[in-house]
Amino acid sequence: MKPSRDIDRLIEIMTALRTPGSGCPWDLAQNFATIAPYTIEEAYEVADAITRGDLDDLREELGDLLLQVVFHARMAQEQGLFDFGDVVQVITEKLLRRHPHVFGDAKGLTPKAVERLWARIKAQEKSLRVTHNGTSESARALSGVPVNLPALTRALKLQQKASKVGFDWNDPLAVLAKIREETDEITAEIASGDRNKAAAEIGDLLFAAVNLARHLDIDPEAAVRMTNLKFERRFTAIERALIKQGKTPEDSTLAEMDELWNVAKAAEASLRAPRPKRAAKPRSGKAKRTRSKLARRRAARRSR
Repeated sequence: MKPSRDIDRLIEIMTALRTPGSGCPWDLAQNFATIAPYTIEEAYEVADAITRGDLDDLREELGDLLLQVVFHARMAQEQGLFDFGDVVQVITEKLLRRHPHVFGDAKGLTPKAVERLWARIKAQEKSLRVTHNGTSESARALSGVPVNLPALTRALKLQQKASKVGFDWNDPLAVLAKIREETDEITAEIASGDRNKAAAEIGDLLFAAVNLARHLDIDPEAAVRMTNLKFERRFTAIERALIKQGKTPEDSTLAEMDELWNVAKAAEASLRAPRPKRAAKPRSGKAKRTRSKLARRRAARRSR
């Protein structure tokens, strides 16, 4: 079997890997639950490649993520549930249904109008699922947010859903005041020595921070991801500076490392600062006379 650009070849390879007797023992031992963590990991590796701007790596990571879809679809096919073609069918139906401004008559919409249309169509789909399932559980305002999402992302989605039904702050400064309130409560719980209550208050603080990010139209996961990268970058700078001194972090005091942190921070700030424009050199009298002489010659030629 040879590599191919055709999706059918990937499906054939997965079928071979999952064939009892001749397939891969590891692949044959997997199920939805054991593969799910790899699916999440691959999605994060796609995001990591994008953050790093490594497009060659992005191509490879997208392939790894696609493999996860094919893997799950193959396991479902073996159980007579659905196959890869059904997965494609469902997503194409959804895209066509949710984009009437492209594939239907709802033309000339603004981005905001498209968002409202998308939300209305999703609500209609949800109501149909309720009718089909004979239960109103999925009609709850906060339904449909997966429990296994990263905590910050799930907090963001819960807040977005609550906001749609009017349960929201109307001013980011009010959210900032709530954050200050939460820090005061954490201070009180630290003083009381109750770790469980302190943990609960820290959770409230993080939830409020996500809320502030949402009001400022900032993705909290992306913001923390960038802060993680910044911390790694600056701490690496500390380690390199210490190596030049023949030391390690373990051999150094907090004050020494803190000073090196500030040096790294200042170096980053200087790189971000706009460079001052060079002042134009004053024109010499000789240069002015030369340009004047050239101008007179051009005028004389035009008058001939």
